[in-house]
Amino acid sequence: MSALALDYRYRYLQPSQLAPARRESSTHALQLATFSASQEPHPYFFTGQLANPKRTAQMLRGLMQIVRARFHVPAAMLEGILMLADPVVTCSDARLRFEGFSSCCGVYARVDLLPDALHGETFGRGTTNVDFNEPMLNALATVRDTDDVSISVGSDRVALSKNSETVVEKQVQLPFRWLKGLVEVQACQARMQLVHEVAGLQARRFFKSLPRMNTSRRETFIVAAGKGLRLSQVAAPQAVRVGGLQRLQVLEGLASQARLLRIYTDAITGASGWELIFEDSRFHLVISPEVWRGFSGEGQALQSLASSNFHDATSAIHAQLKWQAVIDIEHLAKRVDYPRDIIRGALTVLGSRGLVGYDLGAAAYFHRELPFDLSQVEKLQPRLKNARKLIAENKVRVGKQSAEQTEVFVTGSGVEHRVCLTADTAKCTCPWYAKHGSTRGPCKHILAARTLLEEDAGE
Repeated sequence: MSALALDYRYRYLQPSQLAPARRESSTHALQLATFSASQEPHPYFFTGQLANPKRTAQMLRGLMQIVRARFHVPAAMLEGILMLADPVVTCSDARLRFEGFSSCCGVYARVDLLPDALHGETFGRGTTNVDFNEPMLNALATVRDTDDVSISVGSDRVALSKNSETVVEKQVQLPFRWLKGLVEVQACQARMQLVHEVAGLQARRFFKSLPRMNTSRRETFIVAAGKGLRLSQVAAPQAVRVGGLQRLQVLEGLASQARLLRIYTDAITGASGWELIFEDSRFHLVISPEVWRGFSGEGQALQSLASSNFHDATSAIHAQLKWQAVIDIEHLAKRVDYPRDIIRGALTVLGSRGLVGYDLGAAAYFHRELPFDLSQVEKLQPRLKNARKLIAENKVRVGKQSAEQTEVFVTGSGVEHRVCLTADTAKCTCPWYAKHGSTRGPCKHILAARTLLEEDAGE
């Protein structure tokens, strides 16, 4: 691959499987083998029964459809596509969350199994990788509503000590842009607003009406039509823009039993979020504005990463995280001495480091720590690195200042760029800003200007 990548090895102590618990019985055990970044075998997170086995199996297969998909394939990479990663699972507060990200960095999916979807015991809290192999996926396709399926997430150390051990290893390349995209999508979701909510029947009709052809080059909008939804080629108020309708096909099969469909959008980037709601579970899909546009290049969390205002708050809030399924900002504000806007900024920083995820339905973050070495993610932000370099080389100077606006000049290659900052906006004269505006986060000159002003104010 042409992009920087991290060689990574998953080591599972057994393959995941869906096996009959007894011969000639409809009772099955869904055993999901997990991987921990530590050298120790990972204990069971959860073991119990699935309340709706067929629907859960369909959602897990839908998640893997996204993880194994690449919706945009540059010609130069056509011969070298890799299976990048197995999904990750988080266990907290009697619920399981399975997350995955497409290899093209443009689609994020998550399955939430809420307490009513599971009947069993939770033995621990945490996040780990899960081995999803081809035989297990094929077995999930045969699960019926009448089947009795138990689920075990993790590898039982005691059982393994009594039986012959099978080690399953998968060596993959995790591109840094894939890691950046997986953490960047949290900042995008946190800004999304609910636009449409329709009943499951209307959702099914809408997904069935979608064209089967590749629409990646066509600008399409989702608008209300009575109690349902329809496609439009014209932008309008309360319209959700979608690039590449084929990325929504995974929702068609899942919508057959959905109670509600909620659609969200981010006004800044144009990304959209899709939430299928069932009685005891949810399926989330978040797609980038264009098929060719991955979340890894959005830069929505850059300002929070660059800001020194959140440094102390980030450490304090991280210490308060105990694998909460819903992080209550009001509750945090009572425990840490920081304003709510600082707490939100600190959570954005934690999201960009893979330490929290975002739940659209709850409009809140949840604690989970991605099982990768994410210590280098912040250092892999080129705009942030370049902004700090500009300050270090004394290429940033403050111009006129007033109550309404601050003017900052940043020296570039043979030119000096002018940055204008107000309480709500930031503009720059550089070509990058002329092309993207604020849709992909701040340019390096705006980052440098704001960082310098923060440093001056702190002295």
